[in-house]
Amino acid sequence: MRIGELAQAAGTTAKTLRFYEDQGLLLPAARTGSGYRDYGTEIFARLDFIHRGQAAGLTLAQIRQILQIRDTGTAPCEHVRELLDMRLAEVDEQIAELGRLRQTIAGLRTAAEQVEPETCQADAVCAYL
Repeated sequence: MRIGELAQAAGTTAKTLRFYEDQGLLLPAARTGSGYRDYGTEIFARLDFIHRGQAAGLTLAQIRQILQIRDTGTAPCEHVRELLDMRLAEVDEQIAELGRLRQTIAGLRTAAEQVEPETCQADAVCAYL
């Protein structure tokens, strides 16, 4: 199938598919006699993997590493597990940071409960922030 057909069937764009190929995420497609890319149906599994990796928060570089390991004939399971461990640690830290941010904002909001405009100084924008 040509690139436009693949893009439509995969719910993406031809530009994205070309980008993936340029970045080494997709193996170069076979070409027709007239030079058009000609993809087989096996490409759907690879695209699905790329999308699942992105949904898990992996970078395209990390996804490319996994695909390169698989393309050598080796199962990338250990590498994927390590990447997922790192991603979980990152998400846990982001959650902790958001908790701290929430506490800061809640404290500021509590301090701003009683609006007293007469106490505002002319050289300050707002005393509550």
